[in-house]
Amino acid sequence: MRTPLITRGGYRKLSDELDYLWRVERPEITKKVTWAASLGDRSENADYQYNKKKLREIDRRVRYIRKSLENLKIVDYSPEQEGRVFFGAWVEIENPDGKELRLRIAGYDEIFGRKDYISIDSPMARALLKKEVGDEAIVTTEAGSVEWIINSIEYEKDSL
Repeated sequence: MRTPLITRGGYRKLSDELDYLWRVERPEITKKVTWAASLGDRSENADYQYNKKKLREIDRRVRYIRKSLENLKIVDYSPEQEGRVFFGAWVEIENPDGKELRLRIAGYDEIFGRKDYISIDSPMARALLKKEVGDEAIVTTEAGSVEWIINSIEYEKDSL
């Protein structure tokens, strides 16, 4: 079960993607399908088949985004969060080997294509939640347990 949370910026990005797919990309592909269909035999028409497949992919993504946007709850920054790790936080952590990471705890729909975002449902995020700077977080996965120390916590305050 995924936690249905999203940052305001993530929500805006999903909305923009939906708008682009619906107003720009889909009409463009629909024109190509119509043109390719007008050429006759569709069974051997690569343009028709390719663009029809692309249209199905766009429609699937549009349905997914619309459904997601209905169910997601936007979480904005709140001054009460300061000093502790909560949803939307940028957290700098370090392990005993000196490896440092800077991660943002975000919603599932925000993490794709971002190496610095982790899902609120991930073992790392679960271990970090409610911790403060200097606290130790033990992250347990199938590979074992790793200790991380929290070096800093920041929030994007202008995302409203």
